[in-house]
Amino acid sequence: MAEPMIRVENLHKHFGGFHAVDGASLSIEKGTITGLIGPNGAGKTTLFNVVAGVLPPTSGRVYMEGEDITGLPPHTLFHKGLLRTFQIAHEFSSLTVRENLMVVPPHQSGETLWNAWFRRGRVAAEERAIAKKADEVLEFLTIDHLADEKAGNLSGGQKKLLELGRTMMVDARVVFLDEVGAGVNRTLLNTIGDAIVRLNRERGYTFCMIEHDMDFIKRLCDPVIVMAEGKVLAEGSAEEIMSNEAVIEAYLGRGLRNKARAAKAEA
Repeated sequence: MAEPMIRVENLHKHFGGFHAVDGASLSIEKGTITGLIGPNGAGKTTLFNVVAGVLPPTSGRVYMEGEDITGLPPHTLFHKGLLRTFQIAHEFSSLTVRENLMVVPPHQSGETLWNAWFRRGRVAAEERAIAKKADEVLEFLTIDHLADEKAGNLSGGQKKLLELGRTMMVDARVVFLDEVGAGVNRTLLNTIGDAIVRLNRERGYTFCMIEHDMDFIKRLCDPVIVMAEGKVLAEGSAEEIMSNEAVIEAYLGRGLRNKARAAKAEA
């Protein structure tokens, strides 16, 4: 049986006496778009931060295709193809959109003084290739008309697309998306969703995404994992999760429960 892309085993992350992640175990299978939902304070973002190397775990293990990656720093995981985006976009605001993408690929020839001085032809050729790739990424994301715009001038949704574009500038294998839909209008959210689906189907990206918009989750994600109080509460398809009484009662709210009951009554 093939190893999952990511396997988390009995993960704990404590901040003093507060157990943000409290024995969570889950798997993210290759080629899936896995949703991670739950109330604020459930431990979702902390779990992301531990898996992505931003925070060390208190205990427990994280594996990527069977390799123990527990506690590895983000730059090491980056080279292994594990990338993470943030709820608040982290763009270089004074650079253009194209330049924001061009700085992503590591080990560029122009980064060394020797090459910058004595191998200018090689540096220029590499920059042209990277610029071409950046333009292809922007076209894929349908924001190529913004290539020369300062990134700081983009809307919130456009910045989220730019963050997604950064993952396309390297050989990403698994991408953790933290509330990619937060503060994004419906039109841009659909564009982001289309890009995620295409990256998954056409380029084999595996995604795990934290999201509160259940319509967005239902459209994109299978399976969906529910966290609460630092633990995994439930896992299944979006339809199964949304009809799970424990999840509905405790985490999706009375309004959704009543809506679900009304729909059943109509049926």
